[in-house]
Amino acid sequence: MIRMIRSNERGAANHDWLQSRFSFSFAEYYDPSNRNFGALRVFNDDTIQPGTGFGMHPHADMEIVTYVIEGTLEHKDSLGNTGLIEAGEVQRMTAGTGIFHSEYNHSQTEPVHLLQLWFLPKHKDLEPSWEQIRFTKEEQRNVLLPVISGTPQGKTLSIHQDITLYMSSLEQGKSVSHQQGDMRGMYVFVIKGALMLDGEHKLEEGDTARITQQKELSIRAESDSEFMLIDLS
Repeated sequence: MIRMIRSNERGAANHDWLQSRFSFSFAEYYDPSNRNFGALRVFNDDTIQPGTGFGMHPHADMEIVTYVIEGTLEHKDSLGNTGLIEAGEVQRMTAGTGIFHSEYNHSQTEPVHLLQLWFLPKHKDLEPSWEQIRFTKEEQRNVLLPVISGTPQGKTLSIHQDITLYMSSLEQGKSVSHQQGDMRGMYVFVIKGALMLDGEHKLEEGDTARITQQKELSIRAESDSEFMLIDLS
């Protein structure tokens, strides 16, 4: 079963310094019937204006994934980590027993556009940790590239949950497919372009599909596209 959620059906918050779209109940967008999809608790699409951002704030017992689409995000945390997350880079942070961090737009002139995902961890009270890596567009071209997984291999970042997050840059007319086991779901988000799922369900930029009771999914690019697919229990 494929349930499509259009970009304009998401929750929204518009502040002077921040524009956010919420795929799940979060902050100003309250919907108790839309709290999660499996272990995926938060999927926020944020644009932060130049020279602004989130000051130091706490998290605990959450796996937090940040992917920068455009611009550069500046990260600091209570573990002593500091650094920049540039366009195309993926960061995974385990909040575990507790961590403080801040996120600022590093630029004084250009906005930063990012996705932030929160996953419920398999276990509570984990040791806080942080890691980050860049995956090139060439690595993602016309494939489903695993970038974060509960069973990581190679360059794939690790996460304390039974999920695998794939990125893809799919050229117009090209197709990929994904197979998975029983009792699992798929979550597809279009970053750029337009996709056709199983030859009949069209998704455009900002659209989402939540897929259940289906072992295989075919994805065809209607135009040059970038998207994220999450395989989760």
